[in-house]
Amino acid sequence: MIKIHHLNNSRSQRMMWFLEELGCEYEIVHYQRDQETSLAPDSLKEIHPLGKSPVLEDGDVKIAESGAIVEYLARTYGNGQFSLTESDADYNAYLEWLHYAEGSLMLPLLLRLYTSRLGDAAAPLQPRIQSEIANHFSYVANSLGGKEFFAGGKLTGADIQMLFPIEAMHSSGALVHFPNLVAYVERMQARPAYMRGIERGGEYIHGPKG
Repeated sequence: MIKIHHLNNSRSQRMMWFLEELGCEYEIVHYQRDQETSLAPDSLKEIHPLGKSPVLEDGDVKIAESGAIVEYLARTYGNGQFSLTESDADYNAYLEWLHYAEGSLMLPLLLRLYTSRLGDAAAPLQPRIQSEIANHFSYVANSLGGKEFFAGGKLTGADIQMLFPIEAMHSSGALVHFPNLVAYVERMQARPAYMRGIERGGEYIHGPKG
């Protein structure tokens, strides 16, 4: 059976959503953040040297990194439903969004999180960080436009990846100028599989926690 090593209030929550969409049976191994530092427990390092979540185990397969896990699950259990192929017109867009979420979009959000702990010492960095956030989310909003999903006119792994950083912005009230992204979050969160994933994964406070 598939096993997901899941840290509360983290990007690993998206894996329960995807597994519910796929209709897979799975087991969750829960880990709790330290209440003072918000860091993951050392016990996660017994699963993966970096001590990060999510980590997927499926028989002899063990994979870390959200994008790699999403690709594995779509390829192994999706029957083509949640991915695109090279013959699809939106294939390159699918690949871009699948990897852009963690490769580019999360970086300024994490910088904002980490520098917020420095107080006034971070003031010189804030204009650049805020500029990068505005630049990225303008790009995301304009690219999504009025579409329901990011690629191929259907839910794909790209949406599984993209929702987390967009949720992070939405939870801070920073999507006020991007109504199409607000509507996107609301659509995804209304999906029955998303709600089942929340029920199984536990309380979820949206946004990057480091």
